[in-house]
Amino acid sequence: MIKAAVVYSTRTGNTAELAQYVYERLKLQFDSVVLKQMGQFSLDQLTEYDAIVIGTYSWGDGEIPPEMLPLYEAFEKQRVKHLITGVVGTGDSFYPRFCGAVDEFRDMLYVRTDLVATLKVELSPQGNDFERCNQFVELFRKRVTD
Repeated sequence: MIKAAVVYSTRTGNTAELAQYVYERLKLQFDSVVLKQMGQFSLDQLTEYDAIVIGTYSWGDGEIPPEMLPLYEAFEKQRVKHLITGVVGTGDSFYPRFCGAVDEFRDMLYVRTDLVATLKVELSPQGNDFERCNQFVELFRKRVTD
């Protein structure tokens, strides 16, 4: 049985909406999926999962939000090469580094885990973003079940 998690942080509710949508789609694919806000997720249990999707917004000039830094550091310090990962995020393209936190997580996870895909959404999910979310989940499912 695959044990998966969607771990996210939100400031305006946009990333929560995106994480919830991804979570609902993953529940259709896997028996054991949890949705956790960063403050509810135990970093000690990181290695107990088979697959993790990270949902983040970008802070300041596209940086990882302060509350997500412990998760970032846990991925760097723990043995997580077995983990299948994905990153989704929301942002505002008005800023020079649109969804920069997604890029920072992507670069680190590419080296430390089995990174499947990333997804960036302008502000809150709408229109074709939902189809892009479905494609993200399908890629994720294929990697996990292969």
